[in-house]
Amino acid sequence: MKKKMSVKAIVSIGMLSSIAYLLMMISFPLPLFPNFLFIDFSDIPALIAALIFGPVAGILVAFFKNALNYIATGSATGIPVGHIANFLAGILFVLPTYYVYNKMRTRKGMTLALIVGTVFMAVMMSILNYLFILPAYTSLLKFPDMRNYVVPAILPFNIIKGIMMSSIFMLLFIRMQSWINKLTIVKSA
Repeated sequence: MKKKMSVKAIVSIGMLSSIAYLLMMISFPLPLFPNFLFIDFSDIPALIAALIFGPVAGILVAFFKNALNYIATGSATGIPVGHIANFLAGILFVLPTYYVYNKMRTRKGMTLALIVGTVFMAVMMSILNYLFILPAYTSLLKFPDMRNYVVPAILPFNIIKGIMMSSIFMLLFIRMQSWINKLTIVKSA
């Protein structure tokens, strides 16, 4: 028998998606990296949603923030390649973090979970960029082959992005840990 999401969960996912969308609009490049790579902290609300309501909620927040951003800003390719890449990066960060933290529900467990999430996202996004994302930009925008950016730019960029998101999330998590655990216990009861 399928569980239905509560109204509280649906409203919370909507609110966290809106916050993630606003955080996505506050993006910035890092010096020394290609100008198409931007840091944003919009995966933090997705991680909060996953911790409280489960992995599907985290995926939904990542999806809705990208859908809203694509509707509002569009895409240079006409196809949301960058939005798909952002969505994939989000779930590749949130899901491993969620699953590792569920095994070790402590601050040390969250620290380990964020490290695993960062490494998993960085490695998988490097592979996906090499195989699919950068070739899509090459064919859709007639750019030269950019796969040579994977090791010197994309991998370290995603590691730095993961470290920055993890640092900010840990500051929030320290304050919110008992609240998150309380909501998670209530949800599973």
